[in-house]
Amino acid sequence: MAHLFGGGAVASRRESGGGSHRFSASAVAAAPPDLASPFGELGCGLSDPELRETAYEIFVSACRSTSSKPLTYIPQSERTDRSPSPSPSLTTSPSLQRSLTSTAASKMKKALGLKPSKKSPGKEGSPSKAPKRPATIGELMRVQMRVSEQTDSRIRRGLLRIAAGQLGKRVESMVLPLELLQQFKASDFLDPQEYEAWRNRNLKVLEAGLLVYPHIPLDRGDASQRLRQVLRGASERPLETGKNSESMQVLRSAIMSLACRSFDGSADICHWADGNPLNLHLYQRLLEACFVSGEEGSIIEEIDEVTELIKKTWIILGINQMLHNLCFLWVLFHRFVTTGQVDTDLLFAADNQLIEVAKDAKATKDPAYVKILSPTLSSIMGWAEKRLLAYHDTFNPSNIDSMQSIVSLGVSAAKILVEDISQEYRRKRREEVDVARTRIETYIRSSLRTAFAQRMEKVDLSRRSSRSQTIAPILSILATDIDDLASKEKEVFSPILKKWHPLAAGVAVATLHACYGNELKQFISGVMELTPDSVQVLKAADKLEKKLVLIAVEDSVDSDDGGKAIIREMPPYEADSAIANLVKSWIKTRVDRLKEWVDRNLQQESWNPKANKENFAPSAVEVLRMIDETLDAFFQLPIPTHPALLPELLIGLDRSLQHYVLKAKAGCGNRNTYVPALPPLTRCEIGSKLWKKKDKSQNVPKKKSQVGTTNGNDLFGVPQLCVRMNTIHHIRIELENLEKKIITCLRNVESAHADISNGLDINFELTLAACQEGIQQLCESTAYKVIFHDLSHVLWDGLYYGEIASSRIEPLLRELEPMLEMISTTVHDRVRSRVITAMMKASFDGFLLVILAGGPSRAFSRQDSQKLEEDFMFLRELYLADGDGLPRELVEKASAQVKNVLPLFRADTEGLVERFKHIILETYGAAAKSRFPLPPTSGQWNPNEASTILHVLCHRNDDTASKFLKKTYNLPKKL
Repeated sequence: MAHLFGGGAVASRRESGGGSHRFSASAVAAAPPDLASPFGELGCGLSDPELRETAYEIFVSACRSTSSKPLTYIPQSERTDRSPSPSPSLTTSPSLQRSLTSTAASKMKKALGLKPSKKSPGKEGSPSKAPKRPATIGELMRVQMRVSEQTDSRIRRGLLRIAAGQLGKRVESMVLPLELLQQFKASDFLDPQEYEAWRNRNLKVLEAGLLVYPHIPLDRGDASQRLRQVLRGASERPLETGKNSESMQVLRSAIMSLACRSFDGSADICHWADGNPLNLHLYQRLLEACFVSGEEGSIIEEIDEVTELIKKTWIILGINQMLHNLCFLWVLFHRFVTTGQVDTDLLFAADNQLIEVAKDAKATKDPAYVKILSPTLSSIMGWAEKRLLAYHDTFNPSNIDSMQSIVSLGVSAAKILVEDISQEYRRKRREEVDVARTRIETYIRSSLRTAFAQRMEKVDLSRRSSRSQTIAPILSILATDIDDLASKEKEVFSPILKKWHPLAAGVAVATLHACYGNELKQFISGVMELTPDSVQVLKAADKLEKKLVLIAVEDSVDSDDGGKAIIREMPPYEADSAIANLVKSWIKTRVDRLKEWVDRNLQQESWNPKANKENFAPSAVEVLRMIDETLDAFFQLPIPTHPALLPELLIGLDRSLQHYVLKAKAGCGNRNTYVPALPPLTRCEIGSKLWKKKDKSQNVPKKKSQVGTTNGNDLFGVPQLCVRMNTIHHIRIELENLEKKIITCLRNVESAHADISNGLDINFELTLAACQEGIQQLCESTAYKVIFHDLSHVLWDGLYYGEIASSRIEPLLRELEPMLEMISTTVHDRVRSRVITAMMKASFDGFLLVILAGGPSRAFSRQDSQKLEEDFMFLRELYLADGDGLPRELVEKASAQVKNVLPLFRADTEGLVERFKHIILETYGAAAKSRFPLPPTSGQWNPNEASTILHVLCHRNDDTASKFLKKTYNLPKKL
């Protein structure tokens, strides 16, 4: 029914008229949008000035009715009644008339933790233009509630008139607006509009208190319907007020029927202003008088006296101590917020007042009280949390003092809501829920996430707007900002929050660690190669992480678990690992590129001995240059872990060089490539006709070369093989230089000395082994190629073929000597002995192969043994070279096998046969007596081996040997 009455604006315009005191327009600001009243909005059209004037009427009447003579006339000689209609003088009760003199320190301020004010309204010594200081508590209250002297006079006059007709009746037993309506007519007001506004206000109060917010819920009785009809009629035509008007009698009857209802049947108290939330709004206006008008939230010095008088309204408004505590909390808090949030004393007082409310909440479970308590605390908590969930935006050096009180308000309100109101909490064990710690943790995480996002956006925007091409990467700058943020958190905010959460700083840095970690993870996932920017970011991340972990550890020294829970929240960024992975990727790229280069250049390599004076391949020079450049690039990488990652690089370079060496010797063959297979055993033919060389059909087929010819352009010719040997030897020598270079570079790297002294393995073991094996293989391959391939025409097709006297060793020596000379002048000095030694062994093997497995066209008599010994001596002398060749000890050692076999050629045939039979019987046992098994040929000629003796018998030029071979093994004379 709020729409039935207007006039609020008129009342607002008129309420200060005629007064001598000026009021600040900002004394009580409207509630900000984020601070809605917890009591709910009144839906009856009563404006703030109208509520304040009604509250003042209740206050004055309650104070008068509690004196020794309720509502009685008291003479006043010092005051002039300004009302248009004469009236006897009157005054307030003794309590209102109490003088404003210097009083002792306020007990209430002390309880709220406040210091006495230096000034109070109108205090002596204030500027001359300041309003006149009120002389009494009643006058102070009027000024504080912004009631004009004219309005105050009319209220007191009305109360005197009421007292004249109802002597001794207490105010709580009457409906005050109804009584006032009966005392005044339009003629009592200077302005008809002012009267209309006054009348409509009282009617709206009656409507609100009896119909909209009744103390006892309404039924559908006649009284409520009759009152609605009367009020509706008053909206259509002005209600005639006055004690004897008929309309007032009807109104009184309807009002009293509703007001006198009670839960216990008592009619001593009229219920017209004690319905919720009307009573709370009225009481809030009274409590707001406790603040200095026109100043930012200061509490008046006389708060004890004023509060004592305000409490006299409790019986009319249905207020008790618990509701008073709750309303006073809200008024303190509301005043702080609406006056610019600058008076931190008010915030501190509200925090202390909340302690009393918490006690009340634990002491009672009254659902009506809880219904008011819950939205009040929710509003306070909501306001506080809106600021605490982003406290980095809310607080700065100018207002940091208020943070502790705001945190306390938010946490305390949350604790009451959860512990004393929440049914769910009661079903849990209290130790399972730490409300304060949970809320603080929520504030910390929320605020730091917000602060992180803001800094991220700021850094990104700054980077995009910068024209510099050398600006640091965004995450590197961000790491510095987060470092500063963490320091500020530790120094400024954590000391405050630690009161409620012992690990406040730890939670903060764990949150920052996670925020930055998420960005870093995305960054790392997008980095494909090692760049200065990527390394800079990862180094900045590593530095930041160390700072955050240090703060967390320091913050948790005294915690129960030593901070393990917080540290578990901070999984390592593993920046070192990320750098290592990038370096490994960089290494792999370089090594793969090097391997491709090796393959491509080796395909083009001609192994030309004339390419340079050192007689090694140019491709080797390039490979070594690339490896050298790779090492330089590696040690120039801006990373702190060169020693740790060096082994991986060395493995890659080692394998690349090994690959080159293996490719360099690939296809060159080995000893077995050139040594021909042994022909099947045959008996040599006896008779002069068989010594003629014309019968070439008897020849052992020459084994074809697997690697080409002796042409100078042949990649596998002897000169080219010498270049390959030189190249591999050159790489072998350069390995030592590379190792020295690496050690030098490591000594220039910070913290690498320890790694060197601790035995950091710096070698190219794969390449070294490949070089040693490669040189050995090439030496043997070259030697056996020369003897068994290049000189096969004088060795296999010429030496002792047919007539012995005409096919001795001189032709072989004539062609072998210049070959040795060419090799000696081509290969490196440190390789020469090895390759000449291999040549010697190959020629000795060739000599043995000819005399022991030369086929049926080679036949030796016992007398030929001297020629064989002489020829072998000539061959040995070739390598001794009159003291300028190989060492005699080396030649003698290599000659031992041939020297051991040659005596078999001097032995008589019968002796050889008996010796052969004896060895067979020893080897195979009694089973060999009936049939001699054919002994296998190992190729390792030995005078004590059956196969060697058998080969000598096969080449023995006499009948005894031939008959033995025919009878024992049925060996043919031809292949």
